[in-house]
Amino acid sequence: MDRGMPGSTSHRGRLTVGVRHAGETAVVTPEGELDHHTAELLRTPLESALEEGCRYLLVDCSRLEFLDSTGLNVLLAARLEAEAAGGAVHLAAMRPVVARVFEITGAGAVFTVHDALTDALEALPDT
Repeated sequence: MDRGMPGSTSHRGRLTVGVRHAGETAVVTPEGELDHHTAELLRTPLESALEEGCRYLLVDCSRLEFLDSTGLNVLLAARLEAEAAGGAVHLAAMRPVVARVFEITGAGAVFTVHDALTDALEALPDT
């Protein structure tokens, strides 16, 4: 279920991923648990967005309930690919349990993190 977000959606029980494009930015919204069982469901749309010419990926984390190291590695890999294309990955609206993973690992230092999705949309070009 896409919850009204235009674009594509994938699901496998515990994770759905909605994607919408706005110029050079893809807004990706994972909902549920991002772990070693569901990481591919996020990896595929992130890679597809970059292949389709989106240089910026905005991950709306407001519906992300859990994140493990596999999910974190998907985001880190997407960051490297986006930067190689002259873009970036921004994260927005992290729940405390997800933010804690970024804090513990130090990964928050390599992403631009926004408190709210609206802040992130204003910071990115062509959204």
